[in-house]
Amino acid sequence: MTGSASADPVVVIGGGALGSAVAHFLTLLRPGCPVIVIERDGSYRCASSALSAGSIRQQFSCAINIALSRFGIEFLRGAGPEIGLVERGYLYLATNAGEQILRSNHLVQSAEGADVRLLSPDELRERFPWLRTDGIALGSLGLSGEGWFDGYGLLQAFRKKATAQGAAYRNQEAVGFELVSHDGVGHVSAVRLASGERIRCSAAVNAAGAWARPVAHWAGIDLPVHGRCRSVFHFTCPSSVPQCPLLIDPSGVWVRPEGAGFIAGFSPSTEDDPDDAPMNVDHAAFEAHVWPALAERIPAFEALRLKSAWAGYYEMNVFDHNAIVGLHPGCDNPYFANGFSGHGLQHSPGVGRGLAELILTGRWQSLNLDPLGFRRILSGEPLVERNVI
Repeated sequence: MTGSASADPVVVIGGGALGSAVAHFLTLLRPGCPVIVIERDGSYRCASSALSAGSIRQQFSCAINIALSRFGIEFLRGAGPEIGLVERGYLYLATNAGEQILRSNHLVQSAEGADVRLLSPDELRERFPWLRTDGIALGSLGLSGEGWFDGYGLLQAFRKKATAQGAAYRNQEAVGFELVSHDGVGHVSAVRLASGERIRCSAAVNAAGAWARPVAHWAGIDLPVHGRCRSVFHFTCPSSVPQCPLLIDPSGVWVRPEGAGFIAGFSPSTEDDPDDAPMNVDHAAFEAHVWPALAERIPAFEALRLKSAWAGYYEMNVFDHNAIVGLHPGCDNPYFANGFSGHGLQHSPGVGRGLAELILTGRWQSLNLDPLGFRRILSGEPLVERNVI
């Protein structure tokens, strides 16, 4: 429907935060634009948007990710109290081995306008007296534009706005595309549902999260995205840890406040991180890895009390840990918003608006998302993001 009205709707496959953001911006930018969102799990019980730790940062190593976060934080600041935005920053800690990477990343972040400060061990102890800095060479703290929010609240806000603007949500399962070809370029003419219904479409958006790879296969496209299971642990601590940011330890363990307690998780090694594994909590990792690392870095956490835990999926782009956004050169109307590798929720506003602009006008408008395009995958030239949590 590029640049003109169409009687056929844009069909969005996946009604999580990203799919709902696309639906919201399509109907906002072009009132009356027909949009149908297909979401097989209306409860969002397994949705990454609902199970995410819900955080936003400027501290990436790729300029495009920083730009998306800067767009995202402005959107979240205006989204209302139901989002529950808390701007208390990320704190990355580095040993001698990681110090230069942290400094190199800081140069990129500063050039992109991120409000980030490097802190020596002495400065870290002065600002955070509860922090043990043994083995730490440098810290990087986001002073503004970073923090956490209610991911499910953001999802519901996008969905409510999209619905109010005319988007229709269907609690059904999409099972395939009807494809035609023009001069060797594929075109999705309809989306097939498990019920047997077919929905003619002007465009189809793959926003299926951890389940995006099979959707891409319907168009004959190999998408290097898999579901990677991540565990989140909720605990309390009898001692005060005032003004705690979202802290990322060199061990790969992260922790941040959540209500009266805290939540924590970790990034498994590549060898321990299988594709499309069952969504089960790794309780053994908490006892063997997460708790010891937390207690070593924050002595007050020696007395923590584990309250609950849950597991969810990262939609991991195993090619380069960065999002894949836009069109594939072999097809003219299936659009992709996949493989965010843990930062899809915070980038949903920018990508949602960007894809809506691309669908409606044929080009990027607010942000140039070409660096996240498919061509780098096809040419074997990864856009490497070094700050992967």
